[in-house]
Amino acid sequence: MVSFYRWKVVLQFAIEWGSRVRRVLPLVLVLAFSAPALGQAVDSQGAKQLSDNLSRYVGKQAIDKGILKIATEGDAYRITFDLKALVAALPDQALAKLDFPPYALLVKPRGDGGWDVSSDFSTEGSVAINDPDGQRTAEIAIKDGKFTGVYDPELAAFTSGASSVASMTMTSHMPRQVTDLSVGPGSAKFKASKSAKGGVDLNLTQAMADFVETVKIDERNVGAIRTPDLAVDVTAKALRTRPFLDLLAFAVAHEDEVRLKADQAELKSLLLAALPLWDRIDGTYTFKNFAFETYAGNFGAAQLSTTFGSDGIANNGKLDYAIKASGLTLPQTFPAWTAPLLPTDIDLNFGGANLDLDSMAKKAIEAFDLNKNPPLSEEFGDTLVAEFMAKNPKGVLGHSMLKAGDIEVAMEGEMTFPGKKPDATLTVDVAGYDKIVAALQEGAKSDEEAAQAFPFALGVKGFAKTLPDGRLEWVINAKADGSVTVNGAMLKPADAIQDGGSGQDDGSDQDDNGGAGAKLQP
Repeated sequence: MVSFYRWKVVLQFAIEWGSRVRRVLPLVLVLAFSAPALGQAVDSQGAKQLSDNLSRYVGKQAIDKGILKIATEGDAYRITFDLKALVAALPDQALAKLDFPPYALLVKPRGDGGWDVSSDFSTEGSVAINDPDGQRTAEIAIKDGKFTGVYDPELAAFTSGASSVASMTMTSHMPRQVTDLSVGPGSAKFKASKSAKGGVDLNLTQAMADFVETVKIDERNVGAIRTPDLAVDVTAKALRTRPFLDLLAFAVAHEDEVRLKADQAELKSLLLAALPLWDRIDGTYTFKNFAFETYAGNFGAAQLSTTFGSDGIANNGKLDYAIKASGLTLPQTFPAWTAPLLPTDIDLNFGGANLDLDSMAKKAIEAFDLNKNPPLSEEFGDTLVAEFMAKNPKGVLGHSMLKAGDIEVAMEGEMTFPGKKPDATLTVDVAGYDKIVAALQEGAKSDEEAAQAFPFALGVKGFAKTLPDGRLEWVINAKADGSVTVNGAMLKPADAIQDGGSGQDDGSDQDDNGGAGAKLQP
């Protein structure tokens, strides 16, 4: 059986994200349908076979103690997950209280070897966990929650599926803090297909209405997030679903530490088989009429989106993040003279490139030894990091933009770490720079900070290169030797080398792009 400690962690997670647990349970339980349902009759023998399949992934004791129950229901099987039975099986009193009805799935064998899956995950209940810092509780209610899907055991994934809820509410209580979360009508769809690169390609889309989350600390409102429209879109390429299942089965079968150590060669083989985990995962969260309310003032955006992307464990991997917002509003706490400078639109793109995680993962898997404490030595970890850095990983600022009226600031750059010291290039283009100077000049009449910034802005303009369209551009090079140049002009010489060498750069900087601005053309 999966260890009691792990179940406790799952339930602690449920306090904060109870609704997610209800959405994920259909996926987790159905993963156990590893045998094709082709030609399978729905009878007591089939129920036993399904029970045996489930026990491989949740442990035989979960079946024996009634935490999971499988029974026939017409032409389908009903799989029931009993949280109260789980609590009764816990060896300690981690849970002070749990009051939820059992959760059930209906699974019906299909003629093509797959399974039709359905569930009503509507629920209402509460949970309380004893914690050294004080009791943590949550009350959760999901109304009219429906799930249907088609599961392919060969792919270890749903080929199609959909879920919906009429509403969801949750209130969690922690020492000093109360969080209220409510969501209106929501729906989700997902699908998967066999990937040409192994594993599966899948896509998930989700939409939620009337999302509101408020936080109180010591009975004082400290923050709230509101959006009437939240959309999620996630795509995964070549996700290694089957190796993930094999790892889960191994973990369940190796609860005993002695057996785990004895079979660590098998564990290493399974971990290697799971690489690179996936080929690529990309996702976007989009909020419309987003509002973030704080005691210091309110922030808002007509539309806000966050995007993430990640290669798998690759030898030349990439990480990408983006934050985009339009129609920004900021708290009325800034001096009046700053109004022309406050951004109304942002588009920030950043991440990493040339990331050799494949070599690190494979060497770590090969080297770890569960018979040692720790399984990987500190020296090995240091060597692994040094080898990773020697392959020139790169921090990247992709083409990014901030806009305020007629002022637009665009930037992009990258940073490497030769000799463990940063070597960075940043290109900045500004349209409407004279308006920035004018705003600071006006602010200098009444604001000391503006008065200090005004001459600095004038000085910075002196380093700029004027592009054909009138924009100003600065190409900034900060080298690992400590030198800094702006558009080829030396701003700071190289640091002196302690062993007597000059360590200084000649300031020519032939690789600084010459201020051409071509890379920053929208």
